[in-house]
Amino acid sequence: MTILTAYLPITDPTLIFFVVLLIILFAPIVMSKLRIPHIIGMVLAGVVIGQYGFNILERDNSFELFGRVGLYYIMFLAGLEMDMEGVKKHSRRFFFFGLLTCLIPLILTYIMAITMLGYSSTASFLLGCIMASNTLIAYPIIGRYGLQRHSSVALSVGSSMISLFMALVMLAALSGSFSRDSGIMFWMLFVLKFAAFCVGSIILIPKVTRYFLRRYSDAVMQYIFVMAIMFLSAALTSLIGLEGIFGAFFSGLILNRYIPHVSPLMNRIEFIGNAIFIPYFLIGVGMLINVRTLFTGIDVLWVVFLIVFFGTFGKAVAAYISSLIFRLTKADGNMMFGLTSAHAAGAIAMVMVGMRLEVAPGQYLVNNDMLNGVVIMILCTCIISTIMTEHASKQIIIQEKSHLQAEMPKDDDEKILLCVKYPEIAPHLLYLSMFMRNQRLNRELVALNVVYDDQNSNKAREQGLRLLEKLQQTASASEVKVQTQVRLATNIANGIKHAFREFACSEIIMGMHVHTDISPRFWGDFIQSLYNGLNRQIILTRFVQPMSTLRRIQVAVPSRAEFEPGFHRWLERLSRLAGQLDCRIQFHGRNESLILIKEYINNRHPNVRAEYTSMAHWNELPQLASGIASDHLFVVITARKGTISYKNALERLPDELQKHFSGKNLMIIFPDQYGNTKDERMSFTEAQHHEEKSIYDAILRWIHSRRIANNK
Repeated sequence: MTILTAYLPITDPTLIFFVVLLIILFAPIVMSKLRIPHIIGMVLAGVVIGQYGFNILERDNSFELFGRVGLYYIMFLAGLEMDMEGVKKHSRRFFFFGLLTCLIPLILTYIMAITMLGYSSTASFLLGCIMASNTLIAYPIIGRYGLQRHSSVALSVGSSMISLFMALVMLAALSGSFSRDSGIMFWMLFVLKFAAFCVGSIILIPKVTRYFLRRYSDAVMQYIFVMAIMFLSAALTSLIGLEGIFGAFFSGLILNRYIPHVSPLMNRIEFIGNAIFIPYFLIGVGMLINVRTLFTGIDVLWVVFLIVFFGTFGKAVAAYISSLIFRLTKADGNMMFGLTSAHAAGAIAMVMVGMRLEVAPGQYLVNNDMLNGVVIMILCTCIISTIMTEHASKQIIIQEKSHLQAEMPKDDDEKILLCVKYPEIAPHLLYLSMFMRNQRLNRELVALNVVYDDQNSNKAREQGLRLLEKLQQTASASEVKVQTQVRLATNIANGIKHAFREFACSEIIMGMHVHTDISPRFWGDFIQSLYNGLNRQIILTRFVQPMSTLRRIQVAVPSRAEFEPGFHRWLERLSRLAGQLDCRIQFHGRNESLILIKEYINNRHPNVRAEYTSMAHWNELPQLASGIASDHLFVVITARKGTISYKNALERLPDELQKHFSGKNLMIIFPDQYGNTKDERMSFTEAQHHEEKSIYDAILRWIHSRRIANNK
């Protein structure tokens, strides 16, 4: 043992990083065997290897750097994954719970410190500020269970930021009371700097983000850009006088709508944070804890017990009172208590401020007993928080699964087929299908590339294989499974239809015909044959900018669309898309249709920001063009000939779209027409092909051209 201690603590950077990676690797394995949350394992491992344990590693600058990044990451992810529409709808709840979870622990701890510990009023107020704030140490558990957008989680995250902000402001006031410069000008300057930061961030960050994401699609560049925004915001709030974690959280809120939850960029952000930075932070927190102080005397145990009990009791009272007032379930109350009860680096930072405040010559505001009590309190509250959050997450998952099984239709046949050919369009189709798919079913996508069976088929097949392989790599970054196939066919439409039946798909997503040098027709060479020969939903898209930068979806709904069998399918897909992009969706149609659309969205997707505008007649479609901006998506719900919602005005749709909506983001949806059957019907009255333009249109155009020529 003496021989080993000669080499400890480890100072070689390579070995330090190796030891940390071993902890990150084996802590979850060991903790899962003991049925203990993994986060506790990281903290306890830090206690063991730190200078107060076996002194294997020193808490050097690497732990300070990566730990700070990990803390910023936790707060940034919390803001990035928050349900912003839920925040807007329940803003009063956020402020109410935030006030309770800040003031109740503050008051209880303040009274306890004065009456039972004999601290001065300033020291008691500092201890109250420490217990009023909290760190979302258990937030990674939420990500593991996929509850980031749950109402109780959003309440906890929002209130944590409110309580942290209030605690930091009170701490600044306490610190300023020891300074000669803490007059009215100090607070006026603080408010001015804080207001300038908030207004500047809200105005500038969205503009810069839209500009960058539209022009640069490289995965590494996008990730670095997002990290740069996070650290810049954290640095600016530190200059103001607040902790950097507030800036990280605030930047996450602003970037929330530009990074969809199921996008590859979000997956990369979560993966890197959960794999390296957040574990580094948790291990660093453990290295600060000196368990030996518990055995120095009964006084330290008494201080730790009182701080942990009254601080945690105050958080519990705030959480359960709020859950009762908001009429939430017991599991929601447990979740709110679990997330808001932990303390970590923020508490250490506040204690360090107190250790620098001199109340008398050679006497500082924070003594050793208080310092040791706060450090041990961090370990205790981390254990309580992770256990409660894990327990509440399991309760909520069980409740949601039982509720989901009761609501989910038993004949849900969702399986999306992507028809891809051009490399510049294929990624948009993949992202669209990922946004529209049911995340709970988690079914694989099918990517199809159909190649003409001619003399160039071998070369085209190789190109198709490379394209599909690239799509698989992109999808795997979001942990989405994609089944691929390159198919030879003498008729493209028939090849797609045969693959559709072989894979038992429910709908098709494909790009619109844009290569006019190959075919000048609006629908191209085979799309018309496809939608006339297949009775299932077909979505045609054309995007001129990244989907994540869209601000509004505008949908034109024909009259009697609600009577079609595929009404709920396309409505569900558009609702999911609007929810993932966090953008507004506006429906234009008859009042009878809009009433049913509004009822469906309010019941199934209450957080989707939907608007409803009456459109008396389909002839008003060209008038909508003036309201379609470059960052809008225009969706047209059309119909096949012979169906209940079909009208003659739809024959002019290709010309109207080319004339009024060229250069716009466009989507055309052919809904299901014959229910769930996939059989291909053919009869004398039900043809498999319709010409794009009828002979009557040709005659009318000839007469119109002759009139113009005669007038000249």
